[in-house]
Amino acid sequence: MPAQVVRVVSGQTLEAISRGKAFKVRLAGIEAPDIQQQPWGHAAKQQLEATVNSKTVTLELDGQPDKFGRQWAYVWQNGKLLNEQLLKEGYVLWDGRSRDRKYDERLEKAQAWARIMGRGVWDVKQPMRQTPTEFRQMAGVGSREWGQGGQGE
Repeated sequence: MPAQVVRVVSGQTLEAISRGKAFKVRLAGIEAPDIQQQPWGHAAKQQLEATVNSKTVTLELDGQPDKFGRQWAYVWQNGKLLNEQLLKEGYVLWDGRSRDRKYDERLEKAQAWARIMGRGVWDVKQPMRQTPTEFRQMAGVGSREWGQGGQGE
């Protein structure tokens, strides 16, 4: 479904309007660094903003909303799968927990390429030492309700 992106919340979450309805979207198949995980969290958010903020995208919905009320989706722009592009550039990690597994192989390969090339979080000079999930567990982020300062998982 076509949607207008109105705000990027984090490297994995955006707000959009489609068919007159506003909702939050959680990009499926990826896990972005927490916004507090520096410098990767801000870099992921900035890249997503630069790519889709105030632009029209196509959302391919993936199951029911998550515990924060975000709709899982694969985001397409100009014929490219944005979830995959973020992985290839090393801004996010592959998350194999998506409900519709049809893009899993494609997403996993994108992450493998970024890792081999040392892109983003895989840069050997400044690697991300904790997964976003590990970071959130240690920092106590993600257990709070959406909008309370946590990015959510």
